[in-house]
Amino acid sequence: MAEIHVYDVLIRPVITEKSNIMSDDLNQYVFEVHPDANKIQIKEAVELVFPNDIEVAKVRTMIMPAKRGLRGRRTFLRSKQWKKAIVTLKPGHKIELFNL
Repeated sequence: MAEIHVYDVLIRPVITEKSNIMSDDLNQYVFEVHPDANKIQIKEAVELVFPNDIEVAKVRTMIMPAKRGLRGRRTFLRSKQWKKAIVTLKPGHKIELFNL
């Protein structure tokens, strides 16, 4: 398996109503990550990319399945499979980009 560069691990933050509630109440942030990234790489990437010396307490990952659609009798892919990471920060730490 090829080594993933730290700046290629995090693809984008996932901004939804549920992720906003998680960041406000539980101090958890949701990201789309590289499919081959593991929890250690995700933790290092979050601590490196975001300023203010944040500390990650826990990382949970999950594979979000592809969504399929139907047109007549034919099926097609509406969205591809992707990997999601829920990053929990230690108390007192926040990512300010989400709190604008």
